[in-house]
Amino acid sequence: MNSELIDQLSGSLGANGLPYTIPIHPNLVHLTIGLFIIGMTFDIVGVLFPFEKWVFKFLAITVERDNLFDVGWYNMLGASIITFFTVAAGFYEMLLATPPVDMKSAWGLQAMETMLWHGVGGVFLLALIVVLTIWRGWQRFVWAKQEYKQTDREVQWIYLLAGIVIMFILYVHGTLGAQMAAEFGVHNTADNLLRSHQDLNTTLK
Repeated sequence: MNSELIDQLSGSLGANGLPYTIPIHPNLVHLTIGLFIIGMTFDIVGVLFPFEKWVFKFLAITVERDNLFDVGWYNMLGASIITFFTVAAGFYEMLLATPPVDMKSAWGLQAMETMLWHGVGGVFLLALIVVLTIWRGWQRFVWAKQEYKQTDREVQWIYLLAGIVIMFILYVHGTLGAQMAAEFGVHNTADNLLRSHQDLNTTLK
């Protein structure tokens, strides 16, 4: 957003450039990532269960294959829901961002390019996660119950491969977000105070 417009709101913005103390988007991002990775991990463990069943038995862990798939499904559903709020908070905070214009990231991108790629990537990932959740639901409630299926496996191998690819995209996308905070100082309290030549020890008491 234009810095002159943001200056009109300066009275209600804190040292991090937001009307609240702790940025919401980064916290929701980690919740999205955590739910997604846990969901995929438990589905992978569930698929490999026949090969590692002895490990659970050796560790005296009582677990059934269906329990692993339950965790995979509910975490994927949670990731899909929370990502709507993650993207919404990200766009709101991006509109209030005033990064330096004379810097480039480690990837050679300027601040605006980084924000645009991160914003577009967020919408793209939201769509991917929602589609993957719908696919996961179809496997759970339709495919897994088909009579001709000769296994109690609830998810398909191609689904797991798609999830792993999305995890890599999440890594790249998350790196862009980290560059915005760490390299450009977007909504970074300490960075903003230093740029405005304020004393951190006095201001952050």
